[in-house]
Amino acid sequence: MKFGVFYSYWTDEWTGDYFKFARKAKELGFDVLEISAPDLLLMDPLELEKFKDLTNELGILVSANLGPPTEYDLSSPDLQIRRAGLEYYNELIEAMKIAGINKLIGALYSSWPFDFANLDKSAYWKRGVESLKRVSERAEKNGVSLCLEVLNRFEGLVLNTAEEAVRFCEDVNSDAVKIHLDTFHMNIEEDDMCEAIEIAGNKLGHLHV
Repeated sequence: MKFGVFYSYWTDEWTGDYFKFARKAKELGFDVLEISAPDLLLMDPLELEKFKDLTNELGILVSANLGPPTEYDLSSPDLQIRRAGLEYYNELIEAMKIAGINKLIGALYSSWPFDFANLDKSAYWKRGVESLKRVSERAEKNGVSLCLEVLNRFEGLVLNTAEEAVRFCEDVNSDAVKIHLDTFHMNIEEDDMCEAIEIAGNKLGHLHV
């Protein structure tokens, strides 16, 4: 088991100096630093390479976290939004490859926070599965795991429990697609958090405590 820290522990902004945070995480004995995925697209290839070199030198792993904006919602009823989302994820995976990051975490199947104007869960589920099938193909080729965050009912509609996440992963049917559990959301939705972790089983790719 590896222990990590989310960059926002040291800042109240949705961004930061990840070079500094990587050194800080290593100094404190963490194995992993989790950063904001959108910031990777603000870094040029040379900066991404330098970040990879630093984390390799430090011997620390990096994961990327994404709260997918509505304009890139892979489950949106709007085809153009879904297409924009596919392109966005392709760009992210390419940046992650350069930076040596192999784990993308978040409600990747939808958006965060979710727009509850439409409550047709089965339709969002179907579109999300179809989109993730396509994203997972590129992820597999680049050695990236897509860890789908299970959200509580007040923040998300599609995946609210570990059991649902397992079924969703089975529908996508890709080795690149894993489950991300967060004890904050689990405390709201799961009767037994330990049982939820067991249900996720070998599909569990990330755990926030």
